[in-house]
Amino acid sequence: MTNRAGTQALPSDLIDIDALVKAYYDLTPDMNVPEQRVVFGTSGHRGSSLNAAFNEQHILATTQAIVEYRALQGITGPLFMGADTHGLSRPAQETALEVLVANGVRVLTDSRDGFTPTPSISHAILAYNKAGHADEADGIVVTPSHNPPQDGGFKYNPPHGGPADGSATNWIAARANKLIEGGLVDVKRTNPEGAAEDYDFLEHYVADLENVINMQVIAESGVRIGADPLGGASVAYWAAIQERYGLNLTVVNPEVDPAWAFMTLDWDEKIRMDPSSPNAMASLIAKRADFDVLTGNDADADRHGIVTPDGGLMNPNHYLAVAIEYLFAHRPGWRDDARIGKTLVSSSMINFVADGLGRVLWEVPVGFKWFVPGLVDGSVGFGGEESAGASFLRHDGTVWTTDKDGIILALLAAEIIAVTGKSPSVLYRELTERFGDPAYERVDAPANREAKARLGKLSGDDITASELAGDPIIAKLSHAPGNGEAIGGVKVETEFAWFAARPSGTEDVYKIYAESFKGPEHLKLVQAEAKKIVDAALNA
Repeated sequence: MTNRAGTQALPSDLIDIDALVKAYYDLTPDMNVPEQRVVFGTSGHRGSSLNAAFNEQHILATTQAIVEYRALQGITGPLFMGADTHGLSRPAQETALEVLVANGVRVLTDSRDGFTPTPSISHAILAYNKAGHADEADGIVVTPSHNPPQDGGFKYNPPHGGPADGSATNWIAARANKLIEGGLVDVKRTNPEGAAEDYDFLEHYVADLENVINMQVIAESGVRIGADPLGGASVAYWAAIQERYGLNLTVVNPEVDPAWAFMTLDWDEKIRMDPSSPNAMASLIAKRADFDVLTGNDADADRHGIVTPDGGLMNPNHYLAVAIEYLFAHRPGWRDDARIGKTLVSSSMINFVADGLGRVLWEVPVGFKWFVPGLVDGSVGFGGEESAGASFLRHDGTVWTTDKDGIILALLAAEIIAVTGKSPSVLYRELTERFGDPAYERVDAPANREAKARLGKLSGDDITASELAGDPIIAKLSHAPGNGEAIGGVKVETEFAWFAARPSGTEDVYKIYAESFKGPEHLKLVQAEAKKIVDAALNA
């Protein structure tokens, strides 16, 4: 935490958008520098043009690689493409369009020439593929999500509508790097003017919301909603939602600025559109007395933040637990055996909620992609991540989106208030009275590239400790219990606490997630011992 966290950004904090875009076209990546190669993390290729990590060559090559990948997979339908409000998003979308059109791909872009939330791309892909066409659609979302203004991001969503899995992204990244190393001679590009078809992402998405959220009960209740797009792609969507459904909803900040001058600074004095951060959400938290619920979304609207008058900004884990208990009690159209999906670094409060509901808990590695098959076939009613990303099924138990949807999670908070008469934060306190009040935190520990690589390959058998913070260790996991997939790190559990350690994909650190049902002081012990246990395993 720094002195300026949570305070208004100053002119000196802002990036030069013109310089950022100029670097996108002018700088050439050095393929001998790992940070300047195409690398797909859990949500696409990300980086800044200013350090040659996200430049025109990356997007030319990655788009050509996607074209070749979809041809290998027999994907011949339209490709839905949209971009968020980051300064690099529109230039990257224009670059991608040149390659897609030159390769004969049918591309659908926003008919309003507006910004496109990630969930509306997923929704469009699924709607097309459900309609019984002879071909299948897929999509590209140009967004670095909640990351700072200088960053760009590029995600591929195959026909299932969710984030591409490792087999796809590894192939695409490898092919893209080979194309760059070959001087881009195999990349096709042309002037795409007039070639893209129009698709009204906003109309299709907003009109369908009543099939996943009880919009009528929200409207009739008069719940006072304040929605803050945080300068992101959901800005026009919230106004449209208010108008269509007659909600008592105010868009508290409709401003769009690629430098995000209106933001308050995050914990490290960076501008970051993270709706789960109390520092980034400081201006919204200050308005909490004026509304029954305030909501925030990140730049591509795949994350949510929930602010209540009595609780301020809710911890994402707390809201996930409340949302799960509410949904499984108020969605009679869902399958009786629909499971509750959570990443294994999410709070164990969700485990208790699942037990109380008599539902199967499905615990998977970090990454929303793992929830996709279950959401598609209705066997998973809800999939959520500790980083404030989730989606859930329609009222009738069929798929809504297979990518995170911060808009429906925000609207769900209003539905919960309308139906129960209680805020989500009050409902979470009721959960703690039944199950205990856990302390949860994620911290970072330094690790170089080699140490991170070793951590990613650690086995539970490499952990030699038998106790954690005074309690016997009952599980040492390197694979998720829900689907048996490698977690890219380790998770250690006791009866009262757990920690998980995973390498960061972008920084020289590893992440330690930890939780204790014995309180904050015990959590500190868990965190300290977690670092010793992991370091010992890495140095063995």
